[in-house]
Order: sequence, then structure tokens, then C-alpha cells
Amino acid sequence: MRVLFDPEPRAAKDIFSDADYQKFLSTYDVIAWNGEDRESFYRTHLPTTDVLMSQQPMERAQLDMAPKLRCIINVETNFLPNVDYETCFQRGIHVIAPSSVFAAPVAEIGLGMALSLARGIHAGHGDFVAGKELYGLDGNHEAELLAGADVGFVGFGDLGRAVHKLLAGFQTKIRAFDPWLPDGVLKRMGVTPAPLDEVLAKSRFVFVVATITTDNAHLLNAEKLKLMQKGGKLILLSRAAVADFEALKEFAGSGHIQVATDVFPEEPVAADDPIRKVPNILFSAHRAGALTSALENIGKLALEDLSQIAKGLPPVACKRAERETVMRLRSKPIDKS
Repeated sequence: MRVLFDPEPRAAKDIFSDADYQKFLSTYDVIAWNGEDRESFYRTHLPTTDVLMSQQPMERAQLDMAPKLRCIINVETNFLPNVDYETCFQRGIHVIAPSSVFAAPVAEIGLGMALSLARGIHAGHGDFVAGKELYGLDGNHEAELLAGADVGFVGFGDLGRAVHKLLAGFQTKIRAFDPWLPDGVLKRMGVTPAPLDEVLAKSRFVFVVATITTDNAHLLNAEKLKLMQKGGKLILLSRAAVADFEALKEFAGSGHIQVATDVFPEEPVAADDPIRKVPNILFSAHRAGALTSALENIGKLALEDLSQIAKGLPPVACKRAERETVMRLRSKPIDKS
């Protein structure tokens, strides 16, 4: 089976362990792009390609060059609007991405952020270093327990489910808002389906884990943040565009809520960006999912589905692009510059 391999902006060393990369090369007829003229490279090799591992544009003209193509594996992990998905669906070409690999590591940081907001861990550390620490009850006047708390989710895909799994021992009461999931599915996963306003108003901790779509940009604006309880904690883990950052700064700065965020509208954040001085925000520099082990799982899941495709079976390890939703996704491509 011939695989055209062009993982940019990632590289082979980013997504494969040494052993898995050798397995990839020895098992399949791999044609790798090595920096030559890309248009000429694709024109030469698409006619004999069975599987494409690439996030380069695949519009109708490119797809017409690939009569044997059975699958596009996007190892950048975002479904971008640079593929003619409808033609792929019509021709039975699977478009898949191993995006679930980031769920567990991001969920762990999310749990850590929630605990730090609840118990003032990061603030207490800063006070200690500055020689201003408070001992015992004096240092816990604003602390609260995550255990037994009301917790809300905005979105409940792979990442939300990974956070939910980590919360199992905390016996929290969980509400979830996800307009792409029926109530019955949420109930069977052990959470209470609820409208967004209820999730925000009744939760002490709100995990924002929704991907960005054409429908939810700046979903969490000033009107919605006003619904949150005084001292409520908002943990933003998925996509910055889901939240209005000007409103976040206002509500955190006033002390109405506490915020933890791993993502920002523009990255890297400018050194003089005013957000750096806003109180009541716990910052993480978009590092939650950036673990070698997580990245190497991209290659593992890709290998699993390559094996499926080689056997004439459908891919099962990676997430599939769905006709009803894929063109509504608006995630930014990764930037490794």
C-alpha cells in the first residue's frame, strides 16, 4: 500500500517513536516529501497514492489526480476547511485525524488548574517566595473544595470525557452543555444535560472544552460570564475563540470569577499584553497537550488505521470527519514557528 507522507508543519520525529517510524517505513511503500516543489511532487505521486498523510489542501483538482486514494490521515490533527470533504464523502475517501491523543494530557492540566484555583496553590507559592505567606486557616479564607462541588462542562467531546474521568473520585455533581450531543448520550455518560445558562449559573467550576465552530465564537461573552457565581472558577482548555477575552479580563480583574487558561487569541502572547497583569488568572502557555508521549501517539493511532485500511476495513482509531459538522469547525492550524 502506497502512502504519500507530508506531515508538515509536524515532522516524522514529532509524531513517531523511532520504533514506530521504522515499522511505518518497513510495512508500507512510503513516498515522503522532502522539501522539493510541492505542486510537482503531488502531481507526480497522487495518481498512485492509496493513503495520504498530509494537511496540504486537497480540493477537487487534487483529488481528481488521486483515483486510488482511500484515506487522508491528517496528522496535524485539525480538520481545516482546505479539503473538498463532499467529494471525499462521495468517493468513499475517509478523512481522519488522531486528535484524541491530546485529551488525557490536557485533562490532567485542567484538573491541576481547577485544584490550584480552588486551593490557591499557585498564589500560595508566590506568597511564600515573596515572604508573605499565611499559615493555616489564615491562608485558606478563600479556599474551597473541588470534592462534592457543582461542576459544569461547555462541550463534552474527547477532552470533556477525559476530564470527567479524572473527576470520578471527587464525587462532583456535573452538568454539561453540548448542542452536538443528545441528552440521552450525556445521561448514559453520567452527566446531567443542561442549557448553557444553567451550566454557568449553577457551577462552581466550569471546564470549557468545546472546539471552535461557526456557531460558538465568543460564546462566553460578558452577558454569559455575568451568570457565573461570585468566585466561580472558569478553566479554559480547548480553543481561545470560544471566549471573549476582553470580557474574561473584565470579570477576572473585578474579582467576580477566577480564570485559568492554556490558550490565547494570539500566540505567543505579546510581552506587553495587558492580560499579563490581570489578577485572578492562572496562565499556561498552550503547553497542556505538548508532551512527547502524546505526540508519539499520533503515529501509533495512524499506524493502527493504516493496518485497518490495508485489510480493507474502515479506520477505527482516529476521529473521522463527518459530513454534518466538518465544515463548521474553525480551529486554527498549529504554528511551529
